[in-house]
Amino acid sequence: MGFLSIVIPAYNEENRLPATLARLISYLEHAQLGDVEVLIVDDGSRDRTAELVEDFGRLYPVVRLVRNPGNQGKGYAVRNGMLAAQGDWILFSDADLSAPIEEVEKLLAAVQFQQADGAIGSRALNRQLVSVHQSAFREYSGRFFNLVMRLITGLPYSDTQCGFKLFRRDAARAVFSRGKIPGFGFDVEALFIAQQLRYRILEVPVRWANAEGSKVTMLNGLQAFTDLLLVRIHQLRGFYD
Repeated sequence: MGFLSIVIPAYNEENRLPATLARLISYLEHAQLGDVEVLIVDDGSRDRTAELVEDFGRLYPVVRLVRNPGNQGKGYAVRNGMLAAQGDWILFSDADLSAPIEEVEKLLAAVQFQQADGAIGSRALNRQLVSVHQSAFREYSGRFFNLVMRLITGLPYSDTQCGFKLFRRDAARAVFSRGKIPGFGFDVEALFIAQQLRYRILEVPVRWANAEGSKVTMLNGLQAFTDLLLVRIHQLRGFYD
């Protein structure tokens, strides 16, 4: 499949990153993925996230740090990393690895077999693959969000918010260079732009386990609903052309 980039946004992740990076390196040393780079995008962390990544990069040169100009939001961080990545295929994953990194093989196999431009991990297509669930409130809020998302955007996906998405480099550049939303609505925006540009993005069921320490707050959740309307407004203003 060529050169793979793995992009991970990080905000105040000094406690979680050591285990995440160790797990990534262990997997990459044994996986048959060819050349790989790991980009950790520091979103203006106030702890030792950046220093930790730089220390790790000195031991493992495949790991490198990308810095945001202050705390800009998850969407900004992912966009910054996706545009900085050099791989033929670019995966972005959450720092908690709720979707195990091994699941990238499913996405790569799917895009190769179906000649697609990208693939997104989904918790909704096979809920038996979810080993640790979110709270009932968050799960049902997510399902309601997906219903509203479909009505407003017309996107066909069952789960846009799983932080495990793969794009071919040219598609990633075209999609994320047009992105405007800095917060948690960026996933929907990216998929909407991809659809506008006629890229084919598959939805693939992946294993997933909820991890404690989520950065998503009630306010973030409400903002994501507002972001759906922003996607349509940005489309009408020609931002995604």
